Amino acid sequence: MTDLAPPAEAIGCAHLWKRFGQVVANRDVSLSVMRGEVHAVIGENGAGKSTLMRALYGIEPPDAGSVRIGGEIVARPSVAAAIARKVGMVHQHFMLVPTLTAAENVVLGKEPWLGPFVNRRRAEREVAELSERFGLRVDARRLVSQLSVGEQQRVEILKVLWRGADVLILDEPTAVLTPPEVAELFDVLRGLVADGKTVIVVTHKLDEVLALATRVTVMRRGELVASLDPRATTAPELARAMVGRDLAAAPPRPLFTGESRERLRVEHLTVARDDGSLALDDVSLSVRGGEILGVAGVEGNGQSELALALAGLVATGARARVLVDGHDVAHQSVRVRQELGLGHVPEDRHARGAILEMTVEENVRLGRQEADDSALALACKRILERFDVRPADKSVPMAALSGGNQQKVVVGRELLREPLSVLVAAQPTRGVDVGAIERIHAELAHARVAGKAVLLISADLDELLALCDRIGVLYRGRVAGCVDNEFARRAEVRAEVASLMLGAGT
Repeated sequence: MTDLAPPAEAIGCAHLWKRFGQVVANRDVSLSVMRGEVHAVIGENGAGKSTLMRALYGIEPPDAGSVRIGGEIVARPSVAAAIARKVGMVHQHFMLVPTLTAAENVVLGKEPWLGPFVNRRRAEREVAELSERFGLRVDARRLVSQLSVGEQQRVEILKVLWRGADVLILDEPTAVLTPPEVAELFDVLRGLVADGKTVIVVTHKLDEVLALATRVTVMRRGELVASLDPRATTAPELARAMVGRDLAAAPPRPLFTGESRERLRVEHLTVARDDGSLALDDVSLSVRGGEILGVAGVEGNGQSELALALAGLVATGARARVLVDGHDVAHQSVRVRQELGLGHVPEDRHARGAILEMTVEENVRLGRQEADDSALALACKRILERFDVRPADKSVPMAALSGGNQQKVVVGRELLREPLSVLVAAQPTRGVDVGAIERIHAELAHARVAGKAVLLISADLDELLALCDRIGVLYRGRVAGCVDNEFARRAEVRAEVASLMLGAGT
């Protein structure tokens, strides 16, 4: 009886270097991903993970070293060369045309033709068949603008499968997904591997790495520092390899006494969608100074609209009142709200939190245009140092930073804003690494101790349980209930919140 042949290499690189000006993004990286595995690539924000994936896919050809696909060196790496060799990449920020249907997005650039016209009926049929084959549930005829985030991601995966990809690179695929959507995605990825595909996942979420990956590569400051078997390691060990140190244990959260004055009060808040339906329906809540109120809920139940309404970015009903330290700002401008001490970390940093073409310093100036140069320089210095932004250079464009480092700048700008009495933070740790999460959590706790009122909207229930004094749940645009977050009964609190998220309080 002969031994089975070892698995062949699907994609890899040798001694790869990539620089952007004076910044070395990848330093002498050698990687080998075998066929039929789920290979996770992890590391801190700015560790070089996404740059390495873009080099493998041909978006950023290396300055030195080589890229291999199917065991052969690619003489001139390019996206066209990668696609021709059956490699596809799903980017963290989706590249879809919202005014086209799911099917039209999937076949875009490789459409089936019927004479001089695109054969839309055939496209819809074949995309539906592809969707069914790989368990990627999506209505091929619906506009992308009408799809959930999870459905849009399935369209992105269908796009690369439509082009015949055998190797799929997914950059932060779970960053914007709810827990049920993550579970569905993992089932899909396991099915793809069972079908003979190879999957590379770039992520920060260590529990997901341990649940999904068959191999883990760890990067730190542009270098490959470890290659591990997830069956023989733990989340703390992975975190230590990522950041080069043990993460500090979260300090016990002092109980909120309820004695501080009310800093945020919301009454009868109603927000209508474009189609006339209500995203928020008569929502009322309050947060005292020195308190963190968490907001939980399945995606699409009004959390996004709540943050935007409080920040003054969407219109509210005539009866609505939003009081910041007693001042009603419900129908005031964003600027007035900021001057009265309302800070806002937006859910989508690219759409509402940053201008990528501008420098870090110019982005820090947003909302504080009156600040003189010395005050602005000090604010930049504090943000770069306290949040460990890499590179620590206020003159670089935001676009030159990794997504996680962009998030650090946005969160730092709002947390260190003066004056600040109320902070509305929507998904503040989405897409950032464990070290940055540790820092952001510490700063939110510091704001609480300093007497600020914090409204924390998060899809991560563990995050809410770790930080919040109370957790309110939105269900179909209404407050389904609010639970005191008592550490001694953490399991019961989790169960109560989960039950409310499913509509038990309505």
